[in-house]
Amino acid sequence: MTQKDPQTLSPTPPTGTPAAGRLPKLMLATDLDGTFLAGSAEHRQHLYRLVDRHPEIRLVFVTGRGLEAVMPLLSDPTLPRPDYVICDVGATVVDGHSLQPVQPLQASIDARWPGEHVVADLIDDFPGLVRQDVPQERRCSYFCEPRALAKVRDDVEAAAATLGCSVLYSADRYLDILPPDTDKGRTLAALADQLGIPGARVLVAGDTLNDLSMFTAGFQGVAVGESEKALTRATRQLANVMHAKAPGCGGILEAIRQFKLLPEEELQLSTPASLKFGKSELVMVYHRLPYEEYLEDGQVKRRQPRSPNGIIPSLLGFFSGGRKGSWVAWSIDDPKSGRPFQSHTTVDTELYPNLTAARVKLSKSEVDAFYKRFSKEAFWPMLHTFWERARFREEDWRTFLKVNRKFAEAAAAESAHGATVWLHDYNLWMVPAFLRELRPDLKIAFFHHTYFPSADVFNVVPWRRDILGSLLQCDYIGFHIPRQVENFVDVVRGAMPFETVSRESCAPRFLTYGCAVGLDRMTTAIRVGDRQVALGAHPVGTDMGRIRGMLAREDVRDRIGRIREEFGGRKLVLSIERLDYTKGTLEKLLAFEKILEQRPELRGTVTLLMVCVPAAQEMTVYRQLQTQIEQAVGRINGRHAQLDWTPVRFFARGLPFDEVVAHYAAADVMWITPLRDGLNLVSKEFIAAHGVEDSAGVLVLSEFAGAAAELKGAVLTNPHDTADLMLGLEHALAMPADEAESRQRQLFDIVSRYDVERWGREFLEAVEAAGSGQRSHVYELERD
Repeated sequence: MTQKDPQTLSPTPPTGTPAAGRLPKLMLATDLDGTFLAGSAEHRQHLYRLVDRHPEIRLVFVTGRGLEAVMPLLSDPTLPRPDYVICDVGATVVDGHSLQPVQPLQASIDARWPGEHVVADLIDDFPGLVRQDVPQERRCSYFCEPRALAKVRDDVEAAAATLGCSVLYSADRYLDILPPDTDKGRTLAALADQLGIPGARVLVAGDTLNDLSMFTAGFQGVAVGESEKALTRATRQLANVMHAKAPGCGGILEAIRQFKLLPEEELQLSTPASLKFGKSELVMVYHRLPYEEYLEDGQVKRRQPRSPNGIIPSLLGFFSGGRKGSWVAWSIDDPKSGRPFQSHTTVDTELYPNLTAARVKLSKSEVDAFYKRFSKEAFWPMLHTFWERARFREEDWRTFLKVNRKFAEAAAAESAHGATVWLHDYNLWMVPAFLRELRPDLKIAFFHHTYFPSADVFNVVPWRRDILGSLLQCDYIGFHIPRQVENFVDVVRGAMPFETVSRESCAPRFLTYGCAVGLDRMTTAIRVGDRQVALGAHPVGTDMGRIRGMLAREDVRDRIGRIREEFGGRKLVLSIERLDYTKGTLEKLLAFEKILEQRPELRGTVTLLMVCVPAAQEMTVYRQLQTQIEQAVGRINGRHAQLDWTPVRFFARGLPFDEVVAHYAAADVMWITPLRDGLNLVSKEFIAAHGVEDSAGVLVLSEFAGAAAELKGAVLTNPHDTADLMLGLEHALAMPADEAESRQRQLFDIVSRYDVERWGREFLEAVEAAGSGQRSHVYELERD
């Protein structure tokens, strides 16, 4: 719920001051475990939405946790963001948005604290006391068995008194050494006074004796249902305290009504249970529509996508047989066209009679900012570990949030109760956050098509906690290979406490230590707070049926023959990739240039055919790279070309898929050298084409491509090392026929078995098997 459209957010007041000229209707100061994080799902959703939709409500988390332990909650999109956080049992108070100290209140507390090491040196030596290994500031927390504590209690208090410190006990076995006159209630009272908020507008909520100081500070309070008996006894005679029946958030809602802190009409919120559900059992959320639109005689018509992307036909297959579903994708609304925007269209009434395309209306400027600029200039370089190229702009992030919310609203409107929503790739990172808020009943699955980096790279993103909090609202997250799964887990580990639920061996499906992206064991489920998230490795497969069909066509067979004849018996090395600095195109050219320099006998015997698909004109980030590549090609050909031989044939344009398949089949070597790649389907398509042809092509593949962990039999190369790039290609060119055939058989067995249909089927089966594990909002890190 923290991921609202920034334009609708209420302004955050300066640290330590209320909103200018306006007092809040209510300051809700609440304990966490057992209180604000507890209660039924309906009550929690109701209270959270109430706080989230009313900026005049000030929310204060008051907890015994240290600030570090509270931070994971601030990344949880299902929770409203607090305006202030009082933690360390009252010793720390910060602004909930900036996390900066609230001054001068914090300075006053600091002045009373003698320092952690001074206190620890004095207290640590008492027998039976064990320092708690939890994040904390301006306090020292200890555990002690009740009998042992009874023996040293007076001495501990006397020692603390020499430093002017207070001692706070809880559950007869925990004690905190705190600055004098410091506890939850005193700090909250000082905060309300500094903000100028009358006590009558403050409601405190808790469930354990540790919260007693808030109730004795004079505020209206609620001991929520199922509170600790000791708290109930201690507050029974307090006229300002209500004892609620409902636990957690339900008790807080009871108190708001009982004390008439908000008008009744403001308590009546539209909750998810009252929303209208759609009819789709499976909702596919993808950036592209499952068809292409084109103009013919002034009429908009549709056809099958001409792109070689085999994923779309595979995903469409789930809707055959009459399965009800929706395909959510963007479509540009062009007011100048004079045509009304169609929010829903059919896809193919014969093949998929119950599949609807739900079109998310975006303007061209939104698409340019959200996808062509922000996604490609901020997230794309970071994901591929080129973090120094990333450009992060707050205004683009706002557009990203706005577009992701539109996708979430469309998916929510299409989904039947309990439906599965399958989200695709990083462009939709924030959809799970919005979608879980709108429809907590849904099963949300996410597949990350691009590489996912480790924490030291991912953490450069300014909004990393928001993104992570959103992804953790999924029930299942899939990546191509185990290394990417573990990188995601590494990011979670560095951001918040979590529990590893299950792990499994990566062998024999994947390489373990045989390449740069290999891994021996993979995490398959984690639990963060109240959610269990299942994880899996699912390398996308190639569309074998489409490739077989292409190679059976007479025009494609003729084209293969012409290509072979054109190169006149020379070895043909093929490279097909998009124009992108992650693809290692320039590095590959420099390696080829050195081979020709150092191995003159190869001149005239081998040709490098490079097909480099250009980026959209709006994506200016690639212009310099294209110039560098063209200059390198010109230099190589200028130095080494002969009358009947051109070393490098370079095509800066895309080819139709039938042309691509013909070149696959005609090539002797496929040279794929990305510096970093989530998978690389081209390598699989090359193997598939030679397998269908019963020929032996040699695949030279970067060990930094995700496919390297799966394609046993490829010649692996390090694209960051020119010498190794040269060595890999030279090995392929000189490879004996029997070795090439052996490698091809091994590779084709993998590619044909794990095709795109199997990928989609196994992914969805894993999603269906995953349980959300949702119980109540419990972050059992330490006592409050």
